[in-house]
Amino acid sequence: MSYRILAAIVLFLAGFLPSPASPIFSLLAAAFPGGGPLSQESLAPYVPTPQPVVDRMLALAEVTSKDVVYDLGCGDGRIVITAAQKYGAHGVGVDIDPVRVREANENARRAGVEKLVSFIEKDALNVDVSGATVVTLYLLSSSNLKLRPILTRQLKPGARIVSHAFSMGDWRPSKEETLTDGEGFNRTIYLWKADGVVRP
Repeated sequence: MSYRILAAIVLFLAGFLPSPASPIFSLLAAAFPGGGPLSQESLAPYVPTPQPVVDRMLALAEVTSKDVVYDLGCGDGRIVITAAQKYGAHGVGVDIDPVRVREANENARRAGVEKLVSFIEKDALNVDVSGATVVTLYLLSSSNLKLRPILTRQLKPGARIVSHAFSMGDWRPSKEETLTDGEGFNRTIYLWKADGVVRP
């Protein structure tokens, strides 16, 4: 193991989580190719999406009370909780980490939206998302590519997919926006709409 990767591991375990703009973010993904701290079976490290980005992701997807929002790799549940609070949408958060699922359930209870949202402890690659009208992601580009055939096969035409920071390869987004978060980092948000075409 190289000193660079070892340093990245130390930073991660010490709690110094990098911005997605930082090369350390990608280095962490390379440091754990077999899972563990980068779980969703290595789909991404746990780095919460800043609240201003959450708000813009949901606005870009034009979420309403008629939507069912799935967040794959939901962490503390903030995206589906916000969707329920602001729009009255139903939501399902999926995370492979039981600690995150417990935290998300507690956050939903505190927010008073536990009847609108639920959280599942499961690998995001093995979840049926056919009931979703909106899917949100903050994973890695490689993870998005693993999910792309699943999402495009299962989602009904018109369903929206919103990703923070990472694209889906050669599938061009319907919309792309960049905003600056509260810490001065530029954050890119991508939006796609399912059209019935399965993209491998």
